[in-house]
Amino acid sequence: MNFDQELQKKVNEIEDILNKFIPREEGSQKLIMSAMNYSLMAGGKRLRPMLMEQTYLLFGGQNRTILEPFMAAIEMIHTYSLVHDDLPAMDNDEYRRGRKTTHVVYGEAMGILAGDGLLNYAFETAVKAFDHIPELATEQQLVIYKNIAWAMRVLAGKAGIYGMIGGQVIDMEGSKGTPSRSRLDHMYRLKTGALIEASMMIGAILAGAGSLYADKVEQIAGDIGLAFQIRDDILDVTSTPEMLGKPILSDEKNDKTTYMTLMDLVSAENEVARISNRAIQAYEALPHQNEFLRKLILKLINRAY
Repeated sequence: MNFDQELQKKVNEIEDILNKFIPREEGSQKLIMSAMNYSLMAGGKRLRPMLMEQTYLLFGGQNRTILEPFMAAIEMIHTYSLVHDDLPAMDNDEYRRGRKTTHVVYGEAMGILAGDGLLNYAFETAVKAFDHIPELATEQQLVIYKNIAWAMRVLAGKAGIYGMIGGQVIDMEGSKGTPSRSRLDHMYRLKTGALIEASMMIGAILAGAGSLYADKVEQIAGDIGLAFQIRDDILDVTSTPEMLGKPILSDEKNDKTTYMTLMDLVSAENEVARISNRAIQAYEALPHQNEFLRKLILKLINRAY
């Protein structure tokens, strides 16, 4: 099996996990479940749960029943951010992942509620990890309880005002003041990098890697997120709507500062290479290796769509 085949197999496995946790569309409020599921099951790279899973395996994690609720939760949080990002008050996009955005299909109010629902349901889902702590000696169980609680704290923090939402605020205020690379990098490390950091940190934490390696993984993931977002800037002007599954030149339309407004294409490509090389070198310095994870990181940073 080549890498692309293995990648698709893992995407399919993550889809199966999501299907285990999505809410059933029933009851008088079933419209919100329908809108949530429409958004969540629209496809995509499933990057964040995959990075979480592969980091978990990197550090020898073995209890998938504890991991899977967090894999589903991180994708729910990522999806809610996209649903809100597409709203008329934000980027006002009509296509996402190759089909109509949630607010276009269900209306703006239900789009807001679908995002809210996914965010809340993500935490309802993550706490289900506590239900799957195996019968072990009391001290061993306590360690697992503490690790799940730590992972919950990371998930909440990276998704919040000091993480992804904070980055979104900086993005919305992008036109204020003189655009600078330091401000842009800060925004990217929060808006995009924070959930990638959360994904890999939670994988390490649940595997029992400890604080030292959780910190190292956070730094690696931060660079992956930054390089990933710069690549996204590049693709916004060099790719096609068919390849991306969403409109191109949307940053220009919304008068946003990106790497492509601060520098030329060659310079932006060089920055992707520099930051991604730093991430790979730090990854290779870890005491464990996961060749699929290494290839995944490189593919995400150097992707063509």
